[in-house]
Amino acid sequence: MRAWILNETKGPSSYELGEVNTPEPATGEVRVRLRTSALNHLDLWTSMGLPAPKSFPHITGADGAGVVDAVGDGVEWVAVGDEVVIDPSIGQGPQTEHIPYGGHLGIVGEHQWGTLAEYIVLPASNVVAKPTTIGWEEAGAYGLVTGTAYRMLNRARLQSGDLLLVVGVGGGVSSAGLSLGIAMGAEVWVTSTKPEKIDRAIELGAAGGFDSTGEFASELKSRTGRAATVILENVGGATWKQSMRVLGVGGRLVTCGSTAGPKVEITIPVLFFKHHEIIGSTMFDREDFKAVTDMVGKGSI
Repeated sequence: MRAWILNETKGPSSYELGEVNTPEPATGEVRVRLRTSALNHLDLWTSMGLPAPKSFPHITGADGAGVVDAVGDGVEWVAVGDEVVIDPSIGQGPQTEHIPYGGHLGIVGEHQWGTLAEYIVLPASNVVAKPTTIGWEEAGAYGLVTGTAYRMLNRARLQSGDLLLVVGVGGGVSSAGLSLGIAMGAEVWVTSTKPEKIDRAIELGAAGGFDSTGEFASELKSRTGRAATVILENVGGATWKQSMRVLGVGGRLVTCGSTAGPKVEITIPVLFFKHHEIIGSTMFDREDFKAVTDMVGKGSI
């Protein structure tokens, strides 16, 4: 089969279009002939060795959708010909209330061969029925970022009427957070370094936006008369100080990334006097992915 292959990790130029053997499904697995797949920032990081693949050649790609064309022994709930979406979260441990699979999780395209190929083999539990209301492009694009954002907002206990600030809109997780926040009834504001991304976010339903490099903490309070109830943060060091400044009493900041800096400063008295919560969140579980797929199918996001 054809695939985008990594044989080294020196950046995006390491990807080569080549041929590898078409994999066969083992017991409990299915093979999907992919119709669409999508790139995520994860694919850039992996091409740079962050993290490095365990072996070469390696195929990245977390998101995709296609048609089941072979099933292994013991698979009874998926059949050849089924149209499916790939769930990129690989469960390797027990489920807990707040931590997917007890923290023992993997990602399609990182811990096993991914979707940037003609075929993919993976556990049958990692496919869900493609909603009939969406096309292949939509089906192959929403998985990783939307599942991640959904888990983040639920971890942060977002409620209807809350003021949600999405920092760095335009990225995958933040864009998904915008749509999910609106669907969950929040008043959503955004930040970005690019005015056109703020304008697009407003077109999609954001109440307004601010320059990520400016004093968006004071600007949000001035324009809304409120502090943020929940902040969705995956930018990191470049925006952290302003994000913490705009978080209201009892507010929750949830983060899944540090693209613009992994180290930040925290003023501990502010943290406890304002009853702030800082929540780390990574990936999602099967129920999260099914819920997101249902929302996509219904057009809620």
